[in-house]
Amino acid sequence: MEHGAYTFDFLGLSFNASNILMITIASLIVFIIGIAGSRSLQMHPSGVQNFMEWVVDFVKGIINSTMDWKTGGRFLTLGLTLIMYIFVSNMLGLPFAIVIDHNIWWKSPTADPTITLTLAVMILVLTHFYAIKLKGTKAYGAEFFKPMKFMFPLKIIEEFANTLTLGLRLYGNIYAGEVLLALLAGAGTAGIFAGVLSFIPMMVWQGFSIFVGTIQAFIFTMLTMVYMAHKVGDEH
Repeated sequence: MEHGAYTFDFLGLSFNASNILMITIASLIVFIIGIAGSRSLQMHPSGVQNFMEWVVDFVKGIINSTMDWKTGGRFLTLGLTLIMYIFVSNMLGLPFAIVIDHNIWWKSPTADPTITLTLAVMILVLTHFYAIKLKGTKAYGAEFFKPMKFMFPLKIIEEFANTLTLGLRLYGNIYAGEVLLALLAGAGTAGIFAGVLSFIPMMVWQGFSIFVGTIQAFIFTMLTMVYMAHKVGDEH
């Protein structure tokens, strides 16, 4: 089913109200989890603190698999923010979608290519920023001409390709999952018999979508650290 989106103009720019709403909700959820997991630290953690410590160790493992900790330790906060924000965003649209006057309001923020590509561009900018900061402008510029000078155009194409694939991979997986859930939900409204038949596939796909959303959060974070290691490392 096709749904529109309520938009409004501000300072000459058009904004999607649903995207702003869902980005804000996802950010608040991540913020609350972070505060709850760190406000009363204990030697023998339980509950949210235990979960947060597990996430920290998991992200540390991702970083250590791509670069040495002396260099990669500074990206721990980035990795934690990415994996939690993307996971929460992926999950928001799974239970239901809210449509008012043919405009969708509640969905996964990552089911919109504008958001996922914005995240990808943000990662691209950060990788170049840290490359210049840690290696210097001269060494940073020289990397575009290694191992031979004619590699420069290919390096530029690679930057754009990495950005597109990073953003579109996340968008495609989450959007496809929500479309199929919407189709199954629509089939279930055709009658009692159709509702019973569509219930089991819907539950199965819900579980699979949770798995896909989790994997996509991991892949996005892993590729971010790979791209960062590629830029700030001494060897490629």
